[in-house]
Amino acid sequence: MPSRLKISRRDFLGGIALGTTAGALTPLELLAQSGSSTSYPPALTGLRGSQPGSFDAAHAMAWGGKKFAVPKEQTDDDYDLVVVGGGISGLAAAFYWQQEKGPNSRILILDNHDDFGGHARRNEFTVDGKTLVGYGGSQSIDTPGSYSPAASKLLRDLGIFTDRFYEYFDQDFFARHNLGRGSYFPKEAYGKDLTLPGLRSWRSNDASPVSDDMVKDYPMAPEARAALLELMNSEKNYAAHIPREDRAEWLRKQSYRDFLLKTVGVPEDVYFLFRDSARGWWGTGWDAISSLSAAGMGMPGTLHLDLPEYRSSEPVRDEPYIFHFPDGNAGVARALLRKLIPVAVAGSTMEDLVLANTDYAKLDLRSSPCRLRLNSTAVDVRHTADESMVNVTYQRDGKSYRVRAKHAVLACYNAIIPHICPELPENQREAIDYATKVPLIYVSVAVRNWRPFAQLRMHSINIMQTDFMHSFGMDFPVSMGGVNYPQSPDQPTILHGSVTPCAPDQGLSAREQHVIGRRAIYEMSWDDMEGHILRQMTGALSATEFDPQRDIAAITANRWPHGYAYEYNDYSDPPEYGPDNGPHVLGARQLGRISIANSDASAYAFVDGAIDAAYRATREQLA
Repeated sequence: MPSRLKISRRDFLGGIALGTTAGALTPLELLAQSGSSTSYPPALTGLRGSQPGSFDAAHAMAWGGKKFAVPKEQTDDDYDLVVVGGGISGLAAAFYWQQEKGPNSRILILDNHDDFGGHARRNEFTVDGKTLVGYGGSQSIDTPGSYSPAASKLLRDLGIFTDRFYEYFDQDFFARHNLGRGSYFPKEAYGKDLTLPGLRSWRSNDASPVSDDMVKDYPMAPEARAALLELMNSEKNYAAHIPREDRAEWLRKQSYRDFLLKTVGVPEDVYFLFRDSARGWWGTGWDAISSLSAAGMGMPGTLHLDLPEYRSSEPVRDEPYIFHFPDGNAGVARALLRKLIPVAVAGSTMEDLVLANTDYAKLDLRSSPCRLRLNSTAVDVRHTADESMVNVTYQRDGKSYRVRAKHAVLACYNAIIPHICPELPENQREAIDYATKVPLIYVSVAVRNWRPFAQLRMHSINIMQTDFMHSFGMDFPVSMGGVNYPQSPDQPTILHGSVTPCAPDQGLSAREQHVIGRRAIYEMSWDDMEGHILRQMTGALSATEFDPQRDIAAITANRWPHGYAYEYNDYSDPPEYGPDNGPHVLGARQLGRISIANSDASAYAFVDGAIDAAYRATREQLA
């Protein structure tokens, strides 16, 4: 194992990472179609993620107060366990149950999407005869060395051995190809399109000085450029006027935006360079995140504040951010499915899983003890009159069905639980309502080559004052299981773009911005998304030979209005809230034969948060 950690998670979230071949139609005519005609979900293009139709029943309940009729007669057999939600938490709950009760235990998993995994979603393309595999949601196994014993054991039981990623993830790829970060200044905000070498937002005490030559072409006034250089190279303690024991609290109570504009006194143009650098981490810009969090991440101006030790909400991350399947954490979901329904996914190793085809026709076989039923939205979950069973009513193709189980685990979106579980106490409903998921769109763009990035000498590009993607760039450099990362700029690859819609600089909290962002992407059409993607890519790559008509093979926009779990924000939430304390603890409380498992129930937007919630929920029911 390497002794020096070279790639961190915030490197990727700060910008590192963020089909079909041509036929009678041109590539852009193909892109204009809403999706592929194939019935294999990972290969569908256009608007994906929470696809149209997946949320209609849920919105009818949550927004319109609709009540769906419960069928008088049971429409399916009895089960030992019904799991609502086929994401990693739901699949893990089924797996834990199967481990304890045996392979013949009767399990039914319901999911409202046309694919499994939640937002651990797989994207596949075929470009010029080459199969490309990418991720459309949950990215990587973050810091597996800090996983709980239960979550660590689950990975081992699935045959996922994270040490192997030190071989599969090429940590030197970008340096070897002389590729760095870029910053795109769009003409809508800066008068003309300009892509220049970017600055590293996350600083350290041993960071190289920023020279005038590095920023001389940045589109800002000379006084703003001078302020930027002073900020980046300063060793000043901007908190010197605050007693040392009070500095952490002082920083917590002000946003990093206010710290830069009011305490440091930089012009607004300097703030705009950094405003959106945290979107991939928090889902908002620095206007809604505290200066204390900024200090914890080494943002400019925070390195010499001489802070006392304080309890950070961020866990210690002492491993590189490299534990990544080519399809992201869809690899974990597929490994779980292979254990639950072996006939649906061939193979036996984490390597052969990469190209293993999922047979969707075998997910819901009557002969299988464990069944996964897609396009099925739970609308009513309640105990039978004698409390010996749980009735679960779901909608599929506009019809209501009812199944019955001895136990139920709700591993769906947390916010829908108060609408589908009428027995939930009022205080538990209020606790669940406290948080709101982070909305996002993960964009996968299959291109015929990555020559524009080689020409710019950039692997990723951050977009200033963005109105859509806040970054896009080359995918994670992973080669495993027959998928080989393109070594030559002439080879096809997948570019990844990140969209975290919010409403910056309006004095709104993170939760308020998440609600606005969610509405925005619900109302955005595929044509609107495609237009934004093409405009931003074309503008950012305008100094290269990039031709979208020729070079783009397909686009998939994975829309997740209910994306990552809400993590408490010490700027707008009580500082004592965290994974171990907060409304989510009450929100996840067991209700008889019904338990709750999802990353929201852990207030932690990572794979182990989902797994740990599943472990807790199944232990409750097994007890």
